[in-house]
Amino acid sequence: MIRLQRTGLSPAVAAHLKTYTQEIEQTTESKRKAKAADLWAHSTVRRRVRDGLLATLVDMAPGHQRCMYCGDSQGTDIDHFEPKSLAPARTFEWLNHLLACAYCNSNQKRNAFPRCREDGSPLLVDPTLQDPLDHLRLVLPLCTYKGLTPQGEACIDVFGLNSRGVLVNGRRTAYGTAKQSIELWRIATDRGQHGKAAEVVRVAWDRPLADVLAGMFHQSGHPAAELLFGGEEETLGLLRDQELREAFLSRT
Repeated sequence: MIRLQRTGLSPAVAAHLKTYTQEIEQTTESKRKAKAADLWAHSTVRRRVRDGLLATLVDMAPGHQRCMYCGDSQGTDIDHFEPKSLAPARTFEWLNHLLACAYCNSNQKRNAFPRCREDGSPLLVDPTLQDPLDHLRLVLPLCTYKGLTPQGEACIDVFGLNSRGVLVNGRRTAYGTAKQSIELWRIATDRGQHGKAAEVVRVAWDRPLADVLAGMFHQSGHPAAELLFGGEEETLGLLRDQELREAFLSRT
């Protein structure tokens, strides 16, 4: 996961969301779950709301329409961060919608929504509200995640961030291509090929698993960076280059 900026909706879609939310809230509490499910599945609602929501989420997503949870697969589903079955009144709340791949949405998360036992706050990270880097650290030599907080540990568990071999292997590839990208940017910039350098940055962030690149920049400033990078001094030196950092991080 990487930090994402939530954008605004069109006035028409926002108005429809408000109307459907009011319909649910006006329903007796015992029937709200069924009401929310019926409205969400209705063909008219799909035309008025869901298509617009999906288009906006796609624009917000990392890379080419990547899942906001795993960052690898194509995002195809509107996920309710707090599931409809647990919070039917939030079914049409814009702040409760994220873009997910079918696997994360239907196979991994489903209706899971762990909460902190002390205050009841969500244990899953919403990347539009929180920076995942505060909760998850990518162990670069292994390309697996370590939870820094209970929220980070819950994300690893719910989304299978370490147990899905395709994600771990994909991160290894992404780590290699990210190192190549920063090297290519340095070469192009030194040669005065600024258009080519800008294209290198664009392509680097548009690849699947952009969380690897984000994690590399984040960890390059850690006091134990030399250890975290397994002694890759050349890569670490490039990541610490201020000009390079400004070029790459201006995209996030």
